[in-house]
Amino acid sequence: MKCHSLIRRCLLALGAAGATLGAGVSVAAAADYVPGEVVVGYRSVPFSGVAANRLGIRSVATSPLPGEQVVKLAPGVSVGAAIRRLRGHSGIAYAAPDYLAHEAGSSSGGRGGLLPTGGWWARQWNFHRAVGVNASEAWANLVADGRPGGRGVVVAILDTGVAYRDWQRFRISPAFVGTRFVAPYDFIAGNRYPLDRLGHGTFIAGTIADATDNGAGLAGLAYGASIMPVRVLDDTGAGDAITIARGIRYAVLHGAQVINLSLEFDMTVTAGDIPDVIAAISFAHRHGVVVVAPAGNDSAPRLAYPARVRRAISVGATTLDRCLADYSNTSPALDLVAPGGGDDADLADRSCDPARNLPDIMQMTFLSPLNPARFGLPAGWYGTSMACPHVAAAAALVIASGVLGPHPSPDQILERLEQTAQPLGGAVPNPDYGYGLLDAGAATARTAASAGPRGAR
Repeated sequence: MKCHSLIRRCLLALGAAGATLGAGVSVAAAADYVPGEVVVGYRSVPFSGVAANRLGIRSVATSPLPGEQVVKLAPGVSVGAAIRRLRGHSGIAYAAPDYLAHEAGSSSGGRGGLLPTGGWWARQWNFHRAVGVNASEAWANLVADGRPGGRGVVVAILDTGVAYRDWQRFRISPAFVGTRFVAPYDFIAGNRYPLDRLGHGTFIAGTIADATDNGAGLAGLAYGASIMPVRVLDDTGAGDAITIARGIRYAVLHGAQVINLSLEFDMTVTAGDIPDVIAAISFAHRHGVVVVAPAGNDSAPRLAYPARVRRAISVGATTLDRCLADYSNTSPALDLVAPGGGDDADLADRSCDPARNLPDIMQMTFLSPLNPARFGLPAGWYGTSMACPHVAAAAALVIASGVLGPHPSPDQILERLEQTAQPLGGAVPNPDYGYGLLDAGAATARTAASAGPRGAR
């Protein structure tokens, strides 16, 4: 099976020796976590200094989740040993590693099947009506509504950062000249300059909000939306659960209406391992904020977290053939699919041909992470990371259009996207395609045909 994340390969190579936390406390080899710290939830009050010292705790820090702390371990105390001690304490509800997530796409380069050069029509097959998300109709609908490109809606990009401004050695992407950016924050560096060091976040932000008519030759699906860059993944594309949860809460409290999480935890990570992320997504939902997450790139019959969280919109990936991509996870709980690029899965579907060399997704980003001031249209970007921002952008367009009223809830927006999707794979919904391929044009139309009855969430 092909690997669709360079970052995962790096983490596995570095962390293969750390597959277990200790006797009775283990994680699968693919999972990774922050060394030297443990996430602790309390049944009552946090530890006193004396009790903390006895348990090998050097210091504590607050967590986004009430009743929880991140404890820093004393030198020589392993994560596994600390968890065994903590779980034996009567005041502890849970103790877990601070698990890492990683970007859910690939920038491997070197793939063929590229489309001819030209403007968005020639390069961005993912926006076409026949095989993609029907961008042209959506854009026409929003112009008619007086909110071109989703103007006025704020979409937070929780990722590796965004090339949104000039600062030190960094430069703004030419595709963002004309894009509005609001409330940026870098949780990795702890400052107000979440500049991209990898290129992934810039690519994701571009799919949503690349400006038009700026000479860059591409477009964002919600080109009029404002972007909130929030850096929660480092320059390798990895980020821990606590930081991601903080980023989600920050986005909600600073006015985001949609949050794009193009990241995934390893398939071995369970809900009990990432309570902060799950609580933060529930916090966003309660505050009326849409959260969108990728299904994952493991070709597995279940969703990766955070897409597996009930309050998140889960997104699988399709190809130019309108077929499931060979890497995309599937599940009866899958909500939607959107273009992610790459090759077809081997399904019993005459439109699918795994032998075809199909194009990936094209968007402007770095040509090399070593030079974050030199931009281009690199090949080799595909994954459910790339599918996810199509749905986040469509959610922004639905909000801006007013077709659901002035303040639609996340559940109303999800239902609209599902009921206007193009059905694929037979019965709706189904594990391969959920409710079908995103149709941004139908979702923003004043009269929208339903794709069929909607199942229970």
